[in-house]
Amino acid sequence: MIILRRVYEPYSKKDGYRVLVDRLWPRGLTKEKARLDLWLKEIAPSTELRKWFNHDTKKWSEFKKKYRVELKENKEAVLILRQAVKKYPIVTILYGARDEAHNEAIVIVEMLNK
Repeated sequence: MIILRRVYEPYSKKDGYRVLVDRLWPRGLTKEKARLDLWLKEIAPSTELRKWFNHDTKKWSEFKKKYRVELKENKEAVLILRQAVKKYPIVTILYGARDEAHNEAIVIVEMLNK
């Protein structure tokens, strides 16, 4: 099972294996509070794509297309995440964005569920 949550939400034992998929460390969050099992920053969108998107919901559809291309080319990071999903009964994908409907973690979960 894959769960999608903001990294700022309180830790829960039900989260299972916790993976942060942001390239940048979330502001104001300590490593102790984050309680991560893995920070897979390599799977995050490239700096160029992240800056281009800039959380502009008008660019969401194009962002998803461009990010899927990056994910296809990022075989090693994707493999690491797929292996975690196979190994652990519950994997929580964590992200820092305020917008819960338009962020890279959604694209990652869609890819994993295919």
